[in-house]
Amino acid sequence: MTRDYKPTVFLPRTDFPMRGGLPTKEPELLKRWAELDLFARMRAESAGRPKFILHDGPPYANGNIHIGHALNKILKDVIVRSRQMMGFDSNYVPGWDCHGLPIEWKIEEKYRAAGKNKDEVPIVQFRGECRQFAEHWVGVQTEEFKRLGVEGDWKRPYTTMTFPAEAQIAREIHKFASNGGLYKGVKPVLWSVVEKTALADAEVEYHDHTSSTIFVRFPVYGAATPEIDEATVVIWTTTPWTMPGNRAIAYGDEIEYGVYKVGAVAEGSLAVPGERLVLATALAESVREQAKIGSWTLLHKFPGAKLNGTLCRHPLFGKGYDFRVPMLPGEFVTTEAGTGFVHIAPGHGEDDFHLGMAHGIEVPRTVGEDGSYYDCVPLFAGRRVYTDEGKPGDANNAVIAAIQEAGGLLHRDRLRHSYPHSWRSKAPLIFRATPQWFISMETNGLRATALEAIGNTQWVPPQGENRIRSMVETRPDWCISRQRAWGVPIALFVRKSDGEILKDPAVFERIAGIFQTEGSDAWFARPAQDFLGNAYDAADFEQVRDIVEVWFESGSTHAFVLEQRPELQWPASLYLEGSDQHRGWFHSSLLESCGTRGRAPYDAVLTHGFTLDEQGRKMSKSLGNVVAPQQVCDQYGADILRLWVVGTDYTEDQRIGPEIIKYQADLYRRLRNTLRYLLGALADYSPAERLEPAAMPELERWVLHRLVEMDAHVRRTVEAYDFHAAFSAIHNFCAVELSSFYFDVRKDSLYCDAPGSDRRRAVRTVMEHLLSALTAWLAPVLCFTAEEAWLQRPESLRGEPDWSAESVHLRLFPGIPESWRDDALAAKWAGVRDVRRVVTGALELERASKRIGSSLQANPTVYVPAEVKALLADVDFADVCITSQITVTEGTAPDGAFTLPDVAGVGVVPGLAEGGKCERCWKILPEVGTVAAHPTLCRRCADAVDGMPGF
Repeated sequence: MTRDYKPTVFLPRTDFPMRGGLPTKEPELLKRWAELDLFARMRAESAGRPKFILHDGPPYANGNIHIGHALNKILKDVIVRSRQMMGFDSNYVPGWDCHGLPIEWKIEEKYRAAGKNKDEVPIVQFRGECRQFAEHWVGVQTEEFKRLGVEGDWKRPYTTMTFPAEAQIAREIHKFASNGGLYKGVKPVLWSVVEKTALADAEVEYHDHTSSTIFVRFPVYGAATPEIDEATVVIWTTTPWTMPGNRAIAYGDEIEYGVYKVGAVAEGSLAVPGERLVLATALAESVREQAKIGSWTLLHKFPGAKLNGTLCRHPLFGKGYDFRVPMLPGEFVTTEAGTGFVHIAPGHGEDDFHLGMAHGIEVPRTVGEDGSYYDCVPLFAGRRVYTDEGKPGDANNAVIAAIQEAGGLLHRDRLRHSYPHSWRSKAPLIFRATPQWFISMETNGLRATALEAIGNTQWVPPQGENRIRSMVETRPDWCISRQRAWGVPIALFVRKSDGEILKDPAVFERIAGIFQTEGSDAWFARPAQDFLGNAYDAADFEQVRDIVEVWFESGSTHAFVLEQRPELQWPASLYLEGSDQHRGWFHSSLLESCGTRGRAPYDAVLTHGFTLDEQGRKMSKSLGNVVAPQQVCDQYGADILRLWVVGTDYTEDQRIGPEIIKYQADLYRRLRNTLRYLLGALADYSPAERLEPAAMPELERWVLHRLVEMDAHVRRTVEAYDFHAAFSAIHNFCAVELSSFYFDVRKDSLYCDAPGSDRRRAVRTVMEHLLSALTAWLAPVLCFTAEEAWLQRPESLRGEPDWSAESVHLRLFPGIPESWRDDALAAKWAGVRDVRRVVTGALELERASKRIGSSLQANPTVYVPAEVKALLADVDFADVCITSQITVTEGTAPDGAFTLPDVAGVGVVPGLAEGGKCERCWKILPEVGTVAAHPTLCRRCADAVDGMPGF
């Protein structure tokens, strides 16, 4: 009677499905973590451990998260989880930036759509609407971040608009006021006509813009050198509207200049035959061509230094601009473009301002906050540089026309060039001199302190240090004031009699105390006397109404988060944001902390690149290439997004799109199948089966050695924030060394050896160690899948200390004994695997030619050198090559043998296995049929079956 031996084969059994079904499974796990209160459990488990604190850079609470948010928050979560599992107390407090233009602009849009002016709304009411808007989006983004698997203190996040935060921000401002670092001054700042406020460098982006350009004559009035008598100095500018603000001309001391007498001119040229033009000799030919001057004569050449003391007339002299224009040396003057002369409008440029201040030149106020000329500006009162919508106004054409009418215009043209724009309204900006509040980079040595702090900080990648250092070395004083409504006010009083800041600590603390309980709305709702107290009369002071820029607020988060929450620590272990934050949050945090505490608020700074589409293009709705993280989660699952984050080099710009996501999904399946195989192989596993390494075969001890190496690699790369290298190593370990080699080789032992055999026990012991290590190593990245696998671990293990955690995220990376390391064994098995590659290569050809169907039908002859034969002497090489039989022969392979160029001296001649096919293990062996009780089995299988009930 034929027996059915299928039930005796120990095939893998598990409830861990092959298909992840992540869009459905992940929300179930999120619910489980909430019920478990996982974050609180993690805090309790890690109490007393060393702290690793990643301080969250606050995103704006003004819309749904995008793929850049996902990259940023997932990377942070991978770091925090990794450090937690490496034995730290890694507490993550998420935060939001809730003040400033991104939110205020949204509320203004609502009013504009209704035909209303926000300035007509009571300021406290307007601020309340901004607060409600921010609160709504904090709630929305919280759920979106949680859906990505990001674990943190979501019940107690920080926001810049809480009353205690606003109070601390005010205190930080007061510190700069008290130490003399804060001052009010009139300087040109980048100004948004649309948003009617000054902007910080971090709020500016550069786009191509077409400007009107003009060459303008300045008649020489008092020549310091006779060569330029009766000549005109020619300047070139791309901002004609700044000409009413001109008060000087800059030249270069070392630049060579010439006086050119115009000869013939072409039709349409504004040049006049016989006139004398002063130009840099290096740029003269370019000017001649543009001005359509047919010929001219060079009369004189001289160095710029000879121009010192020269006076010119304004081109609109006699029309309200009746003043002399001095010529001044300027180090910033070059011969890269223009004429070699720079017209100086101290109210409309950084270099212009400083040159003017150095020589006592006035800073005229010409343009108001709405981009129109003040009424006091001759000829152009009311003309607009830009409209409220950011479109070009009528100022340029009016100025050009007036200069041409006055005979001052030599040439006009248009230029396409990079120009500063607001990152919010996308409108072009202007430089405009306005009274603003500044923090000095020099008064208290802030620049020097910040540069020293940069050198004491770890930068990842290292080139980040040079980037921020160059910015700090050259940056001007920090303009912290904004002329807006939604934010923390610069809560100061200025004495009307002398313009000095009131620096009374009692007043400062009274302000902060009121903010602590009522919020900064009180500054606009309460009378000034409430803040001043009885010691001062409000009539003697001006109450500052400007708000502080949001970069100062976010730069102060260390003060009201790290310092004020005992579960955290100051300074932070790590700040992490996109590379643009060298000029943003990293920069403002550095300056704020160095100015008040003398060092950076972080020990290390990590930056990541930006996310582009699959073709390397910036994502935009118009291109239709936007990848929304919500859609990826709904279609594939958050773990696929998390895999993408570590599967790319985050230090560079990353790409994402449908094909890249599909590729990540394929990688995920391989990892999932590895976990599934391990869980299935450990079905009904008992700790009693465990074997010590000394009792294991060499192959199992080789796997344990690889675990030691992998453990060291994972820990080393996690500490270096090199998650791409960590993931690549784990993936290759699973796909190449486990699935394609070890699992394949040991499938026969796992399925067919007797349950009590030492070899099968060794395999299962090793698989226990593999499951333990892989679920831990993958947990920071595949947080959902690792948890799902952990919950499917064998029931018998759950009472063991290393297996008892209710969640994989309550574990540490397992301690892999260093005693498992065996470098000599590893070297030996590297050689064994090389020979195996030659065998498998030969058998692949046999399969392709259909001479065999399975490798178990083969009995190849392997020709090897003597040293290789010695290497294989105690190795069951047939098992390793998954053949029924194999013959290893010392000597040179015959002609026609299969070889591989990188495995010298090894050749394989295929052959067929002889004997009968074992019905249970499918090996072809001569011994099949020799066991009377089981005539269709080999001896190994017959012995295994005899120990089973019913057989």
